[in-house]
Amino acid sequence: MDFDLLIVGGGTAGLSCALVVGSGLQKDFAKNKKAGIILHQRSSHLQSALLNNVFGIAAGTKGAELLKEGVDQLTELYPEMQQISGEKVKEVVEIDGGYRIVTNKSEYSSKMVVVAVGYTSPFRIKGLEQYLIPHKKAKTSKNRVQLDNNDHLVKPGLYVAGTLAGWRSQYAIASGSGAAVATDILTEWNNGEHTKVHDKLL
Repeated sequence: MDFDLLIVGGGTAGLSCALVVGSGLQKDFAKNKKAGIILHQRSSHLQSALLNNVFGIAAGTKGAELLKEGVDQLTELYPEMQQISGEKVKEVVEIDGGYRIVTNKSEYSSKMVVVAVGYTSPFRIKGLEQYLIPHKKAKTSKNRVQLDNNDHLVKPGLYVAGTLAGWRSQYAIASGSGAAVATDILTEWNNGEHTKVHDKLL
């Protein structure tokens, strides 16, 4: 396998997941793990967002700026998290021992995948159609979709985060969803011992 974990989507949920997983890669249980994120951001709803009501973020912050800052933060703090930019995922297919992720330019294999793209319809990633259901927390008229999941888990090794997991399109909610998935993955890598990563002042 190319990766132990590959995150699909460079928006709020995807970057949040990548930052938390990245912070755990130096832990003994994760030192040999290879993780990456496919940073497709053009379709992120955050591109046109103006953030005034998010705890910890200055009012007036533009979503597009936050996306860039998130990538810079990931690069600076957790370079072990491999970033794949300029590619769009076309297909996710289950294979023996994991998943094959096909983009418009390349192909990767990973033991685990987190799908953290938007919830717009039509959904354009092949291989996941059987899990698509109407979004449970969006206006019916908007025709939003989600992947059927149980606490972010679609099936073993396949996670979903953010609006595509059935959460409302609110920055803090999507960010928390990505972080929650990350701690579930770290917990799995840590032999089921509940795991979270906190930085503390000395």
